[in-house]
Amino acid sequence: MKLFFGEIHDNHATLNEEESHHFTKVLRGKEGDIVYITNGEGTLAKCEISQLSKKKVEANILEIQENFQQKPYYLHVAIAPTKTMERLEFFLEKATEIGIDEITFLQTFHSERRNIKIERIEKIIQAACKQSLKAYTPKVNSLMKFHDFIDQDYQEFSKVIAHCRDDWDRENFKTYLSTQPSKIILMIGPEGDFSAEEITSALQKNFRGVSLGTQRFRTETAALQAVFAVDWSFRPE
Repeated sequence: MKLFFGEIHDNHATLNEEESHHFTKVLRGKEGDIVYITNGEGTLAKCEISQLSKKKVEANILEIQENFQQKPYYLHVAIAPTKTMERLEFFLEKATEIGIDEITFLQTFHSERRNIKIERIEKIIQAACKQSLKAYTPKVNSLMKFHDFIDQDYQEFSKVIAHCRDDWDRENFKTYLSTQPSKIILMIGPEGDFSAEEITSALQKNFRGVSLGTQRFRTETAALQAVFAVDWSFRPE
């Protein structure tokens, strides 16, 4: 299955300029080819290429599926970006393949990085969606200060903060997931962990402290383990 991103209309679909160039120049695609096109919002269309140029490829829709492989949960990960971008990009790629719905980058007291190139992040996520044949593209939010993030209204979500402080009450993350929360916000801190003041502030905003295990992980490892845990908790037995 060849998957592309584009606009889907009643009976036809159109690839954007970047995808059109990739189809015509890189893949040497031609009229009559059968491809799959998604709008990144859950719609997947089986299409036949009808007209192509370097900047615009159009296709007739043969079959269409709504809510393609929609997950039974919504996972929003808020993470402090790592100093090395390759590590963060690895997490984003794998988390997209496994199943994540939204990502926010946090500026915390111990943050090692205070700038993010959103355009590059979106390209990495889109490539991961195409590789894993996903019709839902995770939403990418800009870098946000920690306190601005926890002040947002997330009434429909179960909110947790993963931290490493043994002297604070923390619930095992797997135990927490056994209650099957369907909308989850998970905060993952930087290498130096969240500060005591940040943890206190989050708990006052009704975030629950959780532990990801007895081992101490790198930021991206902790986040990836949490994404795996959420996905597995919703898989049928």
